[in-house]
Amino acid sequence: MNFIISGKNIEVTPALKDTIEQKLGKLERYFTPETEIIVTLSVEKDRQKIEVTIPVKGHIIRSEQTSSDMYVSVDLVEEVIERQLRKYKNKLVAKSQGHFTASASGSSFKKEFFESEDDSAEDGEIRIVRTKKFGIKPMYPEDACIQMELLGHSFFVFSNAETDEVNVVYKRKDGSFGLIEPEFS
Repeated sequence: MNFIISGKNIEVTPALKDTIEQKLGKLERYFTPETEIIVTLSVEKDRQKIEVTIPVKGHIIRSEQTSSDMYVSVDLVEEVIERQLRKYKNKLVAKSQGHFTASASGSSFKKEFFESEDDSAEDGEIRIVRTKKFGIKPMYPEDACIQMELLGHSFFVFSNAETDEVNVVYKRKDGSFGLIEPEFS
């Protein structure tokens, strides 16, 4: 695996680089040697953030973790990436009904990726456990944000009074709001 490590407002010390390569190096058993792992470290006030991006054929495996200590952030990001890989593996195996080979999956994964330890259903199986139906009335995005706040939700689906299309408003990590509008191609 090829590590591309960079820092914003932080010096990437040899010790920090070694820790990252050691922790994320555990994933080496899944990837081919030419796979790139892009790591960006940044510091803002008391927040120590690590972003890891692993481009694989047609997809991106990515995690961003923040804590008050960079080494803790590295531990957290490694756990999340590992969990994402298990889910991704189960999705690929299920898609091909268990007859998946490393060559069929693209050049990013080793054969061992598909033959590794048994993964529990909680890690890779997506289950819809509840379906809700509700009437939606037209409203403006700002009103939808207020309704979302009143309900205590992190997102809200509504019919946009301006466009007559179904939209979603959501609360972002920084406390601001986002709007998702459909774009059909």
